[in-house]
Parts: sequence; structure tokens; C-alpha cells
Amino acid sequence: MRADTDIFERAWGDDLVSLFRDARAGGIVPFFRALEGAATPVCLMDGRETIMLGSNNYLGLTNDPRVIEAAKGALDRYGAGMTGSRLLNGTTVLHEELEAELADWFGTEAAVVLTTGYQANLAVMATIATAEDSIVCDSADHASILDGLSMSPARIRPFRHGRMDKLELALERACRAGGGILVIVDGVYSMEGDVADLPAIAELCQRYGARLAVDEAHAVGVLGERGTGSAELFGVEKDVDLQIGTFSKSLATCGGFVVGSTDVIDYLRVTSRPFLFTAASVPPAVGAALAAVRICRSDEGRERFAALLDNARYLRAGLTSLGVEIGKSSEGPHGPIVTPIVPVIARTDAYAVSLWNALWNLGVFSNVAMAGAVPDGQQLLRLSVMSSHTRQHLDRALEMFAQAVPRAQAQLAGSSA
Repeated sequence: MRADTDIFERAWGDDLVSLFRDARAGGIVPFFRALEGAATPVCLMDGRETIMLGSNNYLGLTNDPRVIEAAKGALDRYGAGMTGSRLLNGTTVLHEELEAELADWFGTEAAVVLTTGYQANLAVMATIATAEDSIVCDSADHASILDGLSMSPARIRPFRHGRMDKLELALERACRAGGGILVIVDGVYSMEGDVADLPAIAELCQRYGARLAVDEAHAVGVLGERGTGSAELFGVEKDVDLQIGTFSKSLATCGGFVVGSTDVIDYLRVTSRPFLFTAASVPPAVGAALAAVRICRSDEGRERFAALLDNARYLRAGLTSLGVEIGKSSEGPHGPIVTPIVPVIARTDAYAVSLWNALWNLGVFSNVAMAGAVPDGQQLLRLSVMSSHTRQHLDRALEMFAQAVPRAQAQLAGSSA
């Protein structure tokens, strides 16, 4: 006997693959553009200078000489890789030093470092709950959270993004079902840049006896006086049981971490498959992350946080003055909360790609989010600033926006005529 179909058949005729190949052949694909150097405010990309408004290098630390020197020092001391998991031969003094630094920075009992931020979310979601428990998640949570939930035996109860009434309904149902409850939300949502209403979420968790985990990936090095994220910003750190983060944004390199109580962190260390069955973070990444964390904890770190958010405010104001529709800021304890993510609303795939290409041709790189990455009708260009952008960089980008928007609109009108 033979299989009825070839398992690779779907790859041969996939519509998305065909669309990607056609766009690549036409030179209009907005993905996989090649950097030829560091992701600095102006970088070399596909052979030309480009204003970078599509990087998560929020604090401009990826090419900081101190971070690079720390990576080189770790490389010289430990070599290029660990060739084993943290459980076996993959733990170094440097890993332990970074974990201690993180726990001290966040004011928690313990921390554990993983190879990627993606795996940090997988580790928590796939490990914490049993089949008798419920995990309640925001529908806009990061893909790594949702993928981790697919590995969990728990009952998964999503609620509509940002809707506290829907969260409460999910918590009520979870209580009726019995077992324990974990709520997981993003501190800052990666596409729209909005911020979770953590005070309201924490209050509901306390009322219903649920534990709370927050993915601070886009909030670490961004929000709070110390830069530890949204829980600090709202003053609810004691009400958040686990904070999950990544080194791939503000912290300059690659890797992930979870901070919380010693009991829970040790439980993850000895039971979490995404932690146990992958090679440990390579020494240069650990050395770079440790240097970046220490910069964040210094007076310079606070200066960089302030410069980053000041640049975000400036870009938002400039786009608004041009009549460009951008996403609304979330409300915080002292007014609107600004994050480095500035979403330009496109609403259709066609306009999103058209505007992306108009900007690209003028010399601005941004990220496009089409249907699938965001709900249909909420397509956007995701702009992100760095603390190292100057006013000259941002003014030049705004000049290009002033040219790109009418070009994209005219192209769209012509194609639909």
C-alpha cells in the first residue's frame, strides 16, 4: 500500500506561497529584506541607506561597544556555544550571574534564563497547568503564548482583547469548572502598542483566586522608572506572579527569561520541556544580555528610557499633523501611556502593502501587518522608534511619509479603477 497523497502537496499549491513568490519576483515583498550591518537608526539594507523604523532595538544597545565587548569576553572565555541543555552541561557562571541580576532588578526571589523569548512563554504555558486547571488568555496575546497554550492540557479560555467584562466572564466559568486558574496577558501588545489594564486585571485575579502572568517583552527597558515593565508602571508588581521577558528587544541580543517565586522558578527548571530539551543560550548572547541589563539599571538607562518615549511622542505628533491615522494610546495612572510602537492604520492588505512600498522606495523601512497577523480590517504598518533616533532622523522620515501617503493612495485608486 501507498499513501493516498504526498504530504508535501500542500506546499506545492499553497496560495500564500504563490503570493509570496509573485511579490518577490515583482520586487514588492515587504519581508526578508537583508540588513548589511547593525539595526541602527540609519542602516544599510538591501544595498542602500534606510531609515530604520522597524526594529525592536528600542534602547539602541545592539551595537553599544560595552555590549559588544561583553559578548566578545564571553565568547573568549566559554566559546561559541554550550552544546547541551542547561540541565546537563549548559549552565555557566555567566548564566547564573544573569539570573541573579534579573531577579534583583525585578525584585523577585528568582529568575530563569532560556534560549529564546518564545521558549520562555512556551515553558510557562506548557508546564504550569494540568487538565483540571484553566488558563485564561487575551485573544491578542503573542503567538508564543498561544502556541504554548496548544501544548497545555489545561482548559483554554480566551477573552476578547482588552475587555474586562469578558475576562470576568471567563474567570467565572473557570471557577465553576474547578481547578486552578492562570491569567496570561501581554504587558504591551506587539502590533498595536497598547498596554494591558493591569490594575483591573490584577483586581479580577484576586477576586477569583487566579494567578497572573504578564509577558513584558515589549515593556522591559521601556516602561517604569526602573524599566522593568508594565507591572512596575502601574504599581502592581506584588499582584503579578510571573513576569516573562526577552533579551531580543531592549536588551540587545537573544534569549528569554521568567522571574517569580523560587518555588515556581525551580518547578520550571526541573519540569519544563522547552527549557530542559534545548541547548542553553550561547555565551556571547548571555554576556551581551548581562551588559545590557546593567546599563538599564544605571542612570544612563533611565535617560535612554526617557529619550525612547520622547521620540515616540514626537513621531506620533508628526504623523498626526500629517493627517495619518495612528493607533490610540492606552490610558495610565498619569495620562496616556506612550510605547515605542506607533501603529499606522491601513485597514486593508492592499493599502498596507502599497504604503509600505512607497515608504521603502523613499528610504524608510517599517513592518507591515496584514490579515492573519492582525484581525481583518485592522491591517497596519508597525513603526517602532529607538532612543538613538535623532530629530533629524524622525523629521526625514516624516517628510517621506508626506510623500508616501498620497502615492500609495493614488496607486490604490488606480488599481481599483
